Amino acid sequence: MSEPDISGELFRPGKEEAAMRTVRQYMGWAAGGGLLPVPLLDLAAVSAVQLKMVHSLARLYGVPFQRSAAKSIIGALIGGGGTYVLAPPVASAAKFVPVIGSLAGMVTQPAIAAAATYALGKVFIQHFESGGTLLDFNARTQRHQYEQHFAAAQQKTGEIN
Repeated sequence: MSEPDISGELFRPGKEEAAMRTVRQYMGWAAGGGLLPVPLLDLAAVSAVQLKMVHSLARLYGVPFQRSAAKSIIGALIGGGGTYVLAPPVASAAKFVPVIGSLAGMVTQPAIAAAATYALGKVFIQHFESGGTLLDFNARTQRHQYEQHFAAAQQKTGEIN
């Protein structure tokens, strides 16, 4: 419920709080996708969850959603650099190793999927909060933000805010 601020006008919080609730919800779904024991199927499930999250965020912000543009942006952000690129496929590929690899992959892949989904959500929220759309999103300039959010999410042991 909105309350009047000092000037007497109603204070209406931005959409960022609702957007973060959406991101947290999809983080759970992504972690669940990471639990799938079949290598590569887990990556496909997590990718589908992330695409749906971007769609939900775009709808929340009133931004037209273009599936192909969103897929390209997600691929460019996640596939854009360093160890952040290697983490999801390596965790998924570990599941090819009988028993131990499956267990290791099932422990690491959900955490990596949740961290990547969090980072992706944060980048899109910042972009949409500033009035951006999918058409003017520059993955090259946003990659550093993604990597920072990903690293922060991996370091946190509690709830990601």
